[in-house]
Amino acid sequence: METSELFPGQRLEVGMVLYPGFTMLDLIGPQAVLALHSNSHFIASTLAPVPSDGGGALVPTVTFADAPRDLDILFVPGGFGSNAAMKDPEILAFLADRARTAKFITSVCSGSLVLGAAGLLEGYRAATHWVLYDALAALGGITPVRERVVVDRNRVTAGGVTAGVDFGHALLAQVRGERLARLTQLMIEYDPAPPFDSGSPDRAGPELTAQATALFHGLATEALTIAQAHRDKRGRSPRIVETVNTV
Repeated sequence: METSELFPGQRLEVGMVLYPGFTMLDLIGPQAVLALHSNSHFIASTLAPVPSDGGGALVPTVTFADAPRDLDILFVPGGFGSNAAMKDPEILAFLADRARTAKFITSVCSGSLVLGAAGLLEGYRAATHWVLYDALAALGGITPVRERVVVDRNRVTAGGVTAGVDFGHALLAQVRGERLARLTQLMIEYDPAPPFDSGSPDRAGPELTAQATALFHGLATEALTIAQAHRDKRGRSPRIVETVNTV
């Protein structure tokens, strides 16, 4: 049975931007939630497979030039390649263009930095991966919030990687209502029970957090530098990170 047969009617048009070094789960988590109700467009510069930062690759379905103009959801995943994406004029121009007509402008993990670099989060609250909040603040004009999913009008952003599944359900509730989002959660049996309670700095403790921070140091430092350059170009001021720690 096709997924379209499960929920007949108008399907959402979802544009998911690909770039080299994106994190597969950042994209596949939300896509698994939304796929029952949408047409997913995997968008990239060319139709060549786009490598993720974990070694797998995803084949685009359409190029930036030919992507649908009126999207219900415009989405950007994060990943170790997001710093390069923040500097990619083709990606930034595409996001700025499609954001004019997209109903919801969204991201998971460091995808919010790419949205911010495109100027699409100014005046909004937003989330990102816990190690990248300084970079998000440095973009200027954005209010970073340490929550797993942040909904601010038609901007929906999420924390790191696995937060994408929560994001998918929260976004679906915004677009199609809570009842359908709850039904979808049941259908995909999203009933998380992690074997360890160390998924956020608050719960992991200082030793593990310091180790993870060191591993992310290069990514975070480069992201901060790129963000400051974008901020200086626009003449914006950084925002203070809100101390809401529910990631």
